[in-house]
Amino acid sequence: MDLALWSVIVGVLLVLMALASTVLKRLPLSTAMLYLLVGIAVSPLGLALVHAEPRTHALILERMAEVVVLLSLFTAGLKLSPGLTDKRWRLPVRLAVNSMVITVALIAVVAWFFLGLPLGACVLLGAILAPTDPVLASDVQLHEPGDTDKLRFALTGEGGLNDGTAFPFVMLGLGLLGLHELGSFGWRWVAVDVVWATATGLVTGWVLGMAVGRLVLHLRREHKEAVGLDDFLALGLIALAYGCALLLQGYGFLAVFAAGVALRRLEQLEGGGTASAGKVEQALLDPDRSAAENAAVHPRHAPMYMTQAVLGFNQQAERIGEVAIVIAIGALLWAVDWHASAWWFVPLMFLVIRPLSVRIGLSGAPVSGAQRWLIGWFGIRGVGSLYYLMYAVNHGLDAALANQIIALTLAVVVTSIVVHGTSVTPIMAAYERTLRRGRRKP
Repeated sequence: MDLALWSVIVGVLLVLMALASTVLKRLPLSTAMLYLLVGIAVSPLGLALVHAEPRTHALILERMAEVVVLLSLFTAGLKLSPGLTDKRWRLPVRLAVNSMVITVALIAVVAWFFLGLPLGACVLLGAILAPTDPVLASDVQLHEPGDTDKLRFALTGEGGLNDGTAFPFVMLGLGLLGLHELGSFGWRWVAVDVVWATATGLVTGWVLGMAVGRLVLHLRREHKEAVGLDDFLALGLIALAYGCALLLQGYGFLAVFAAGVALRRLEQLEGGGTASAGKVEQALLDPDRSAAENAAVHPRHAPMYMTQAVLGFNQQAERIGEVAIVIAIGALLWAVDWHASAWWFVPLMFLVIRPLSVRIGLSGAPVSGAQRWLIGWFGIRGVGSLYYLMYAVNHGLDAALANQIIALTLAVVVTSIVVHGTSVTPIMAAYERTLRRGRRKP
């Protein structure tokens, strides 16, 4: 496809999104739905400008999804301001561990009995579809770091954690298919893929987030140095946490999420609290760079300025990544060998498996019935599932199995983009109205 034509298409799309962003927020329509339509339009189903295929272009699709997920995980971590001892962390941890394991198990059982897949493929399908998506779920996540809403905190934390906690089950599925070493009686899988890789990822990200954050704050407060280029700081910390975790055979996704949480936690430990919020917001909006530079080196305001500047850049980068990856998903649909099983599997996934796993996983948790229902409904699937799908394809997944799993995964992802995209605005608006009425009651 000609570069000039691509430039026109991308330019028109971005300008239209910028002009229509406020209108879209009021409509039952997500930006991801529009990107999906653009992807379909440029594929052979429309203008035939792009001929992308899931297996042929698996490597580049894996890398694209990987980058977008990393940006989103770091953003999610930066939004989670409460300390690790805060009781609100119990909800996302239970969702990312208990509910996710239950989801993998339920999908595997359905695939074994009704799809005729081998055991390894059943587990692999469950692992691909179990994690909720941190990229496409921004409308139901925390909008501000100080937000105390249980629902948004639970969904933000779940999306950040389970893109990493799903990895052991991906490796288990590949191992059962003979594509990964599990060890005798699964000892290697338990010791390395579960315990070591998970712990190493979390610890590596936390240590690097704290270390880099403290170094930057020391240079800014004491020496008035390292000011500006917060976008480089964000990308550098993401790359450093991810790369170090992988070198130590840990899960890089968990490391990047933990680095974001650590950076935000450092702000809580060393910042000026609510007293800094107004000053930092004013400095970030002030066109005069001197105000920003003063806030960046101020003894009390520097921590909050650092995290807010990093978060602002990361959210912009995440939006650009979302455009590219969702267009790519739409451009793949023409080449999928669709299976009739998707007609019943997709509704089962969203109407039975997700709500049931949430109900069991949050049994006894201090959440209202409405919040539990909303958590069950907004089990958004997207870029994380695409990454794990392409990861499996690139690790030697059999062609016939790959085609079937690709069809089911993309059917779930596309349905999630459409169904959750149309329902998120009215449902969350109703939820916010309910919260406001509750606050007004004496």
